[in-house]
Amino acid sequence: MADKRALTVYVLDLSYEVVGNEPHIVIWGIDEDGRRVVLRDKRFRPYFYALPKPEYVNALNEIANNIKQLSKPRSPITRIDIVEKKYFGRPVKALRIETVIPEYVREYREEVRRLPGIAEVLEADIRFAMRYSIDMDVTPCAWHTFEVIERNPNPSYRVDAEYEVVNVVGREDRVSIPSLRIMAFDIEVYNPRGAPKPLRDPVIIIAVRTSEGKLEQFLARDKDDRPAIKEFIDFVQSYDPDIIVGYNSNRFDWPYLLERCRYLGIKLDVSRIKGVEPRPSVYGHISVPGRLNVDLYDFAEEMPEVKVKSLDEVAEFLGVMKRSERVNVPWYEIYRYWDDEKLRPLLLQYSRDDVEATYRIAEKLLPFGIQLSSITGLPLDQVMAASVGFRLEWYLIRTAFRFNELVPNRIEREYEPYRGAIVLEPKKGVHENIAVLDFSSMYPNIMIKYNIGPDTIVRDPRECEEYGCYEAPEVHYLFRKEPPGFFKTVLSTLLSARKKVREEMKKYSPGTPEYRLLDERQRALKVLANAAYGYMGWVGARWYCRECAEAVTAWGRETIRKALEIAKSLGLEVIYGDTDSLFVKYDPAKVKKFIERIEQELGLEIKIDKVYRRIFFTEAKKRYVGLTEDGYIDVVGFEAVRGDWAEIAKELQERTAEIVLKTMDPRKAVEFVRQELQRLREEVEKGVAPIEKFVIWKTLTKPITAYEVEAPHVVAAKLMLKMGYSVEVGDKIGYVIVKGSGKVSERARPYIMVDVKDIDLDYYIDHQIVPAVLRILEYFGVTEKQLKTVGKARRTLFDYGKKR
Repeated sequence: MADKRALTVYVLDLSYEVVGNEPHIVIWGIDEDGRRVVLRDKRFRPYFYALPKPEYVNALNEIANNIKQLSKPRSPITRIDIVEKKYFGRPVKALRIETVIPEYVREYREEVRRLPGIAEVLEADIRFAMRYSIDMDVTPCAWHTFEVIERNPNPSYRVDAEYEVVNVVGREDRVSIPSLRIMAFDIEVYNPRGAPKPLRDPVIIIAVRTSEGKLEQFLARDKDDRPAIKEFIDFVQSYDPDIIVGYNSNRFDWPYLLERCRYLGIKLDVSRIKGVEPRPSVYGHISVPGRLNVDLYDFAEEMPEVKVKSLDEVAEFLGVMKRSERVNVPWYEIYRYWDDEKLRPLLLQYSRDDVEATYRIAEKLLPFGIQLSSITGLPLDQVMAASVGFRLEWYLIRTAFRFNELVPNRIEREYEPYRGAIVLEPKKGVHENIAVLDFSSMYPNIMIKYNIGPDTIVRDPRECEEYGCYEAPEVHYLFRKEPPGFFKTVLSTLLSARKKVREEMKKYSPGTPEYRLLDERQRALKVLANAAYGYMGWVGARWYCRECAEAVTAWGRETIRKALEIAKSLGLEVIYGDTDSLFVKYDPAKVKKFIERIEQELGLEIKIDKVYRRIFFTEAKKRYVGLTEDGYIDVVGFEAVRGDWAEIAKELQERTAEIVLKTMDPRKAVEFVRQELQRLREEVEKGVAPIEKFVIWKTLTKPITAYEVEAPHVVAAKLMLKMGYSVEVGDKIGYVIVKGSGKVSERARPYIMVDVKDIDLDYYIDHQIVPAVLRILEYFGVTEKQLKTVGKARRTLFDYGKKR
């Protein structure tokens, strides 16, 4: 018999396969010697729970016998146990039903549900590999020790060694991660007829960039892309990456390559199982067995600061590559650059810049994804593709297993609105030296303090006689004081884990690998904790509780009101407040006293988030521009951060705000706007202004035929369809307004078919640029009429006194 040994492995991913009539959990990982290994656990079996109706609790043996009658030869029911569990915090008896083949769980679920005496069938929709991950506490992106026996490697697996698991010893408490082989890739497609079609248009360039700094391009031979695709497949097999990153690759590059390969009769053999191609999986991601395929676009989706999520915009925002220092080729002209020998070198450089930007974005974002994966148990290729609600839910499911709690089913519900956070009216105008005070994890701390959760909400006030209850202000919902609820325990664990990580960070210098990993971990823990309140009000949640979410916001509003009273008693001027933040006149002594009293009287932590040298508020809530101490401009709620305004309007608004806040001389801002508009007029007339600055982006929210009103983006979308482009619901349509008569919508054109000389600059001045800059300047008495002398006369003088 082969010898058992302990093996410590950094787990990349978990999957399963059925061999003969036996399910095998397959664990992909890297051992301490850097070998790529696969571990196979043959011991685990799929199961689910049946919860009896209260009147049938004493007939569990009879129900178990009825369930046994459902057993099928292909996947028999191998055992049924009566177990003591908790369901929404209350003790229950349930039946644990085990079978052999994971796919049969769904079949048995429906049949068991129909039996008399069954109230609910639970946990039958947890995927088999995730079930193992939860029960054995084996999470991706973490080190684990297993007791194993070495086996001869399966010849179809591209690994250095294979082992059979005989025991899971446990997770190792290590900060470090092994040296991962990461490969970025990006494809360019020939597209003379607009949107490319895989059955028609070849892949002309595939670029790759590895973690060793190697950058290679595989090129089509004119329009024959077979050689390029085969060279790419060979490269992936020889380099053997652990992680493959792309940008929008789940939605474009992978589906295109897969369909193109099918058309050409090529197998896209790039996974760690020979002959198994990438395939669509949960949350819309493409699974590459044995490797982690990560679409960085999923990370960009969660950057509210970046409105247009293009690769070049995100790369610039993250500081990895400036747009001005790279080659940009309009996507609709790629075919022309390929066909023209003089232009082709530019296209090749564009492709290199794209894949280099993709790789560098991955360096910035993957550490956060890795930490989120290790905490939630969702593999790295799924964790960002999943919504915040699903990420938190998987963490809750893992915790529920440890607490012996049954996991509720997901139920389809109608959305029920509830009153949100308090937002104070801002004090209009420019204010100097303003501190922003943030309550640390306000909502999670309220949930902990008042034991809020779907298992602690009290429907019958008589329950309060034994344990006592907290009553939410305004809404008057009651929550049991004791024992601690599921959410209180989960959130206490998350916040205390974050505190420990932040203590651990103090042992390392900023900039060290350990510090950076710990910093990403504490951020991941914070994101999960802050999602808990919103999760309860999400109709897709298993632990849905609208009243709980309502109670949290009610206590939140009360907290802000009490904080305002404390500030008033200290003579601390409050300029504005929103959700869990207060903007106050920065008096260090008063602020210090305020922070102490908040902690003493409200039992919550509040700290200085940032200090603005100057900040400008309009009369509207959630709308301000601030100049930070280090010279940065924060723009919140203005056109400058909205996607449906042209880039030129955003740019000029932000520059206007910056000049006003830095100089406090609006005349300089007005002169700047005039000069810029004069320059724009000249550049448009000469045809040298960049058309991208004038594009307005709007999303198609329904099929084109469903629009009753001909909005500009709908007109542009229809023109794109006529040109042969594919246009679908969810697509962002970029359009410009051209000169001519008729309604604005009739003059909307897709920007890809317009020469910049044809754009209607007066429309942009009247409806985009002037309204955007006036949001700032009208406070100083500047009027639309005065600004519109731009480009025609510059001699107007006007009063710059503030409005009284």
